[in-house]
Order: sequence, then structure tokens, then C-alpha cells
Amino acid sequence: MRVLAIAVSWAAALAAPCPGAVDQLVGTQSATQLVTVTASAYGATTASLELWQRRGGCWQHVAGPWRAWLGHTGLSTHKREGDGATPTGTYRIGDTDYGIAADPGVQGVYHRLACGDWWDEDVRSPTYNTFQHVACGTRTPFGGDSEALWRIAPQYRYFAVIEYNAAPVARGRGSAIFLHVSAGRPTAGCVSLPEAQLVRLLRWLRPSARPLVHLGIS
Repeated sequence: MRVLAIAVSWAAALAAPCPGAVDQLVGTQSATQLVTVTASAYGATTASLELWQRRGGCWQHVAGPWRAWLGHTGLSTHKREGDGATPTGTYRIGDTDYGIAADPGVQGVYHRLACGDWWDEDVRSPTYNTFQHVACGTRTPFGGDSEALWRIAPQYRYFAVIEYNAAPVARGRGSAIFLHVSAGRPTAGCVSLPEAQLVRLLRWLRPSARPLVHLGIS
């Protein structure tokens, strides 16, 4: 009977739900890599960033907490273009990483930025909130606050795309939300880290793990 009781106890433990708070996040079931960005309040401009790997069905801590910068108006549940806020929610991290510098050793696709590489942030444009390349030195078909990516340093020495407002794209809901190199101050809506930590994050990401980022408050 004692052996049976022990067996039942082990079975119950194995069947028990994962105990960590991160395991309770909705919408992360399809991923095996997760980045959490947690602020103390919606108006905060800094947050705690941590890396997680799913093992045995539960999220296991990998790295962090690291201090990250958020948008200069904090977090928002109703982000709009130009509001300076970082959107809350859970989003895919894009399969392609970008940067002015050479590939730091990412496991997926890396695009080294060159003259003519832009992010379209024009709410009137049919290619709003997408990467676009135009011939170097020519006028772009889009305007607004679109970014000449190859010119923006140190922020875009390396970055990954947070796929906010991506599928489908809603005009005016915000664009160009990245994980990028910190300039030591709040961002225009992105999440930024010191370069060494960001490079570690980028090298860790695997597209096959369907990585996600969760942005919220504690």
C-alpha cells in the first residue's frame, strides 16, 4: 500500500499544473522560447526583462532580470502611431534580425542594413509598418516618420522585430516596435537593452522555437 501511495503521489505531482506566474500567461502555448518585459506601472519607462525556455511543459528561467528601457510615455493598452508608448500584450518575435553591424551570430536570418533600408511608418502608405528597401539616394514613396534604418545608431546596430500590429496591419495602431540596442534613455515605443545583453538574447533566439515576447505590468 505504501508503494501504491508513493506512486499516486508522484503521478499527482507530475499531473499538477506548472507553478510559476509566467506559466499562467495566456497565449504562450505554441512557443518554447519566451521573453518577458515587466514594468511596475503603465507610466514606467523602465522594465525587467527575462528569458524563459519551455522544458517539460513548464517555463524555466534562462537569463535576467535585465533592466530594459520602454517608450517615453510608458506602456499602453491602446497604442497609437506617434504616442511614444510601448504596447502591452504577447507578440511573436520576427524570424529576421537586422543591424548596421555584422551578424553577431544569430540562429535565424540576419539582414545587415544598407543604404535604402527603411521601416515604413506612414499611416497613409499601403506598406505601413513593414520593412522596405528603395534604391539608395532616391525619394521614398512613403513619408510620415519613416525611419532610415541604416542611419540610426547605436539603436539599430542590432534589432529584432516585435510583431505588433502585423497580421493584419491596422493603420494608425503603431509601427516599428523593436527590441534594439539601448541609447541610455526611454525609446519612442520600442524595448531596448544594453548591447551585450541584446546580443545574448539574439543569439539565444531560435525561429523554430516560435519565440514570443510578453509586455505587461507586475
